[in-house]
Amino acid sequence: MSFLRLATLIRHGARIAEPAPSAPPMFDGAEVFGGSVQVRFINAGGCNDCALEVSAAFGPVYDVERYGARLVPSPRHADVLLIVGSVTRNMAEPLRRTIEATPTPRFVIAVGDCALHGGPFRDGYGIMGPVSDFVHVDIEVPGSPPEPADIVRALRRMTGR
Repeated sequence: MSFLRLATLIRHGARIAEPAPSAPPMFDGAEVFGGSVQVRFINAGGCNDCALEVSAAFGPVYDVERYGARLVPSPRHADVLLIVGSVTRNMAEPLRRTIEATPTPRFVIAVGDCALHGGPFRDGYGIMGPVSDFVHVDIEVPGSPPEPADIVRALRRMTGR
């Protein structure tokens, strides 16, 4: 295919990316981040449904990175902690250490009913409680599991984009 033919097809028929929906209302303190946030994902326990939805939100279909939210491997580089699942006995101490290692100002997003209320596991032996028992939660994303679009919306509130 010639370059001219390819350029004509792109110009007249193809879309490179879909237009972004309108930005949600800004979160109090979002201007601290200047339009982008570094996100540390934490799975505190649960059935992994919400973890799959978070990975879909960062995948190529929903692509939350185009709004300025990027996953980082260390809590020392994070602005936002994205936590899914009920806090289990084995994850209580690592979660506490992760929270302490995250610099301030830090914001916490709790994703899914397990993280918000304990979900169906709340009365189990290995469950310590919801995320709000361990750290102040700034944004809650309800659902079991929530849609990736809801997770993207919550992260967009943090970036203001």
